[in-house]
Amino acid sequence: MATVKTKQITDMLDLLSDDTSVPRNIRKGASDAKTRLMDAKEAMDVRATSAMIVLDDLANDPNIPLHARTLIWNVISQLELISNQSS
Repeated sequence: MATVKTKQITDMLDLLSDDTSVPRNIRKGASDAKTRLMDAKEAMDVRATSAMIVLDDLANDPNIPLHARTLIWNVISQLELISNQSS
Protein backbone atom coordinates (compact mmCIF):
# COMPACT_ATOMS: atom_id res chain seq x y z
CA MET A 1 0.00 0.00 0.00
CA ALA A 2 2.67 2.51 1.02
CA THR A 3 4.75 1.73 -2.06
CA VAL A 4 1.85 2.52 -4.41
CA LYS A 5 1.23 5.79 -2.56
CA THR A 6 4.94 6.56 -2.57
CA LYS A 7 5.06 6.04 -6.34
CA GLN A 8 2.08 8.37 -6.81
CA ILE A 9 3.71 11.00 -4.60
CA THR A 10 7.06 10.79 -6.37
CA ASP A 11 5.28 11.10 -9.72
CA MET A 12 3.55 14.28 -8.51
CA LEU A 13 6.85 15.66 -7.22
CA ASP A 14 8.48 14.86 -10.59
CA LEU A 15 5.65 16.68 -12.33
CA LEU A 16 6.24 19.71 -10.13
CA SER A 17 10.03 19.66 -10.49
CA ASP A 18 9.73 19.46 -14.31
CA ASP A 19 7.16 22.28 -14.60
CA THR A 20 8.95 25.26 -16.13
CA SER A 21 6.11 27.62 -15.15
CA VAL A 22 7.13 27.13 -11.53
CA PRO A 23 10.03 29.16 -10.04
CA ARG A 24 13.36 27.36 -9.84
CA ASN A 25 13.48 27.31 -6.02
CA ILE A 26 10.10 25.53 -5.92
CA ARG A 27 11.26 22.95 -8.48
CA LYS A 28 14.45 22.37 -6.48
CA GLY A 29 12.43 22.01 -3.27
CA ALA A 30 10.16 19.42 -4.89
CA SER A 31 13.23 17.48 -5.97
CA ASP A 32 14.66 17.75 -2.44
CA ALA A 33 11.40 16.48 -0.93
CA LYS A 34 11.49 13.50 -3.29
CA THR A 35 15.09 12.75 -2.29
CA ARG A 36 14.14 12.83 1.39
CA LEU A 37 11.16 10.57 0.76
CA MET A 38 13.28 8.01 -1.09
CA ASP A 39 16.07 7.88 1.56
CA ALA A 40 15.97 4.19 2.55
CA LYS A 41 18.18 4.77 5.60
CA GLU A 42 15.29 6.35 7.51
CA ALA A 43 11.94 4.94 8.64
CA MET A 44 9.00 5.77 6.35
CA ASP A 45 7.29 8.06 8.88
CA VAL A 46 10.53 10.05 9.31
CA ARG A 47 10.96 10.33 5.54
CA ALA A 48 7.35 11.44 5.05
CA THR A 49 7.61 14.04 7.81
CA SER A 50 10.88 15.36 6.44
CA ALA A 51 9.37 15.74 2.98
CA MET A 52 6.28 17.44 4.47
CA ILE A 53 8.46 20.04 6.18
CA VAL A 54 10.16 20.93 2.91
CA LEU A 55 6.85 21.08 1.04
CA ASP A 56 5.18 23.17 3.73
CA ASP A 57 7.90 25.80 3.33
CA LEU A 58 7.34 25.75 -0.43
CA ALA A 59 3.57 26.10 -0.10
CA ASN A 60 4.08 29.28 1.93
CA ASP A 61 6.31 30.88 -0.71
CA PRO A 62 4.56 34.01 -2.05
CA ASN A 63 5.88 33.42 -5.60
CA ILE A 64 4.37 29.96 -6.06
CA PRO A 65 1.68 29.65 -8.75
CA LEU A 66 -1.74 28.51 -7.56
CA HIS A 67 -1.65 25.19 -9.44
CA ALA A 68 1.69 24.30 -7.85
CA ARG A 69 0.46 25.22 -4.37
CA THR A 70 -2.59 22.99 -4.86
CA LEU A 71 -0.38 20.12 -5.99
CA ILE A 72 1.88 20.58 -2.96
CA TRP A 73 -1.11 20.54 -0.59
CA ASN A 74 -2.28 17.33 -2.25
CA VAL A 75 1.15 15.74 -1.81
CA ILE A 76 1.29 16.85 1.83
CA SER A 77 -2.08 15.24 2.55
CA GLN A 78 -0.89 11.98 0.94
CA LEU A 79 2.32 12.11 3.00
CA GLU A 80 0.27 12.60 6.18
CA LEU A 81 -1.60 9.40 5.39
CA ILE A 82 1.66 7.50 4.93
CA SER A 83 3.13 8.99 8.08
CA ASN A 84 0.08 8.03 10.15
CA GLN A 85 0.02 4.48 8.78
CA SER A 86 3.72 3.97 9.51
CA SER A 87 3.65 5.13 13.11
